[in-house]
Amino acid sequence: MKRIEIKDALQMQATDEAINVRGWVRTKRGSKNVAFIALNDGSTLHNLQLVVNLDEIPESALALVHTGASVSATGKLVPSAGSGQAVELAVAQIELLGAANPDEYPLQPKKHSLEFLREKAHLRFRTNTFSAIARLRHAMTFAIHKFFNDRGFYNIHSPIITGSDAEGAGEMFQVTTLPLKTIPLTPEKDIDFSKDFFGKAANLTVSGQLEAELAALALSKVYTFGPTFRAENSNTSRHLAEFWMIEPEVAFNDIHDNMDLAEDMLRYLIKYALDNCPDDLAFLARRLEEEESGRKAEERSMELIAKLKFVLENPFERITYTEAIEILKNSQPNRKGKFNYPVNEWGADLQSEHERYLVEKHFKRPVILTDYPKKIKAFYMKQNEDGQTVRAMDVLFPGIGEIIGGSQREENYDKLLQRMNEMHVPIETMWWYLETRKFGTVPHAGFGLGFERLMLFITGMGNIRDVIPFPRTPLNLEF
Repeated sequence: MKRIEIKDALQMQATDEAINVRGWVRTKRGSKNVAFIALNDGSTLHNLQLVVNLDEIPESALALVHTGASVSATGKLVPSAGSGQAVELAVAQIELLGAANPDEYPLQPKKHSLEFLREKAHLRFRTNTFSAIARLRHAMTFAIHKFFNDRGFYNIHSPIITGSDAEGAGEMFQVTTLPLKTIPLTPEKDIDFSKDFFGKAANLTVSGQLEAELAALALSKVYTFGPTFRAENSNTSRHLAEFWMIEPEVAFNDIHDNMDLAEDMLRYLIKYALDNCPDDLAFLARRLEEEESGRKAEERSMELIAKLKFVLENPFERITYTEAIEILKNSQPNRKGKFNYPVNEWGADLQSEHERYLVEKHFKRPVILTDYPKKIKAFYMKQNEDGQTVRAMDVLFPGIGEIIGGSQREENYDKLLQRMNEMHVPIETMWWYLETRKFGTVPHAGFGLGFERLMLFITGMGNIRDVIPFPRTPLNLEF
């Protein structure tokens, strides 16, 4: 008999026709004559209740059916006698597919800490929290591809192994086949990369942007969506060593077009989540409310659904970095010394507390900052005529600060070359990037959206390790 997914079974009417469901046991309880099993197959947040009449099915058939076990059950859907569901399955036949020793299975029906569940990442998908996050992560992945596809963009697969450093930060994972116990050296005692697989030093990419620019300068509208890596020895709740990035690049766009695209995309994604994942979002909203119930009102996060609607209902405020600095310098938290990082002068790199103040306290709406000091931004950003700022943009959201960073790119060969020399970007390995500015160069712009940063915002989770299935962080390479 063909299996019916539980999300579909729960939408069906009571019927005399037998159906088959399969899944994992969340709980089992009962009395002398009847057993109740809550079954979940991951297709929905909700469980299907199985009702087993022990006068018809011997109790011995349920002896190994415990929390964590997998079963196949066949029976008829009948109106539910209990609250919470319209139908339940009157079981005529049940088969144990895989047992789970109750003395060993770690996810017993009780509340577990997020830290504990990170240690059990091979099983945490079976919890309500992480199954909801997984379904939302899929929905956002699909929505991102749909957003760009419907607007005529082409998806580009940028390389994971690269010989360049897109950000110029140097925090990259090296890729090599050289024998680590006997690394070949040059006469100058440097590593002899000519003996390596590629004949030169290679790294895991930190961004697909540079390659996306190459494609945009022929296809006009492209985007990448792939894994990126950063060897930053940071154990904060906002950093991962492996994460996913969405990076559109558009020929003939300027910084204003770039802001429009970013705002449109974020609104689309949030609306898609609200429209298509209401049960999972409602569950995560309740979870967040319970988690913060003991905090003072001023320390609590914005209610999750209200926060998502906040983005949809408020036009994004667009201001320059210079205007933001003046607002922050004159703000009450800055004057009273409440910022951990006081804002005293133009040129300071804004911190999350500053970004959140602008969004949550001052403007009370999402904010896009533009025209940052060039000394704190990457080499490829378009230089403004003032010689001090570049056409960079950051999109700031409540509760999270920066969610998107981007810019109009410098298309002028001479200016780009000068900036690369100033920032010690190796010309010999970036010749191909420069060369695009020699052959039919055009204004173009793009941005990067960290997928896990988006997922933090969508789910209300507080730690980035909980919105990616298998987090990669310093000293953590399990699973």
